[in-house]
Amino acid sequence: MSLIESVSGILVAKNPTSVQIQLGGITYNLSISISTFEKLPDLNQPVNLLAHLHVKEDILHLYGFESSHERSLFLNLNTISGIGPKSAMSILSGTTPNEFKQKIITSDVKSLTSIPGIGAKTAKRIIVELKEKFSLADDSNDELGFSDQSDSLITKDAKNALKSLGYKTNQISKAFSEINKDGKSIDKLEDLIREALRRM
Repeated sequence: MSLIESVSGILVAKNPTSVQIQLGGITYNLSISISTFEKLPDLNQPVNLLAHLHVKEDILHLYGFESSHERSLFLNLNTISGIGPKSAMSILSGTTPNEFKQKIITSDVKSLTSIPGIGAKTAKRIIVELKEKFSLADDSNDELGFSDQSDSLITKDAKNALKSLGYKTNQISKAFSEINKDGKSIDKLEDLIREALRRM
């Protein structure tokens, strides 16, 4: 869970890669994708963007997103070796989340490499890391395969705990997909973590 969930205020400046939002006497600068830029209101109008605060050493950088699907794709891309926030944002500017998902599921390396910021090696790495997760999402009727927005708080906490233990995102997604298919209702965090570990 990001420290800053969203930023709501008055849009005071915008360009295809960033926006400035004024809130309570403070102006926040957020990096955005072209897709988000195209859906922004006019200047001096209210705006609300989902956000992610990226922390690296002594640098704090805010990223803004028009939709939860776009933010989820950004976060998932950041889990892949060799792809940082700037590369992820570049990818988001070159495709929509739904289009990107289809390219992954069909292992369409050629189409992926047409997106700015993705070479052949990176495309293959992305497919390896995300294909299983997206395919599982199709089985569960999750539109994009990013469950972070629909998960309950206990499920989010359990997934974060498993990530901190070193498990990969696709392993975690598969385990929780199996739990959901079984229709199990688990109310305690520690019990949910144990159940997921059993399915790893």
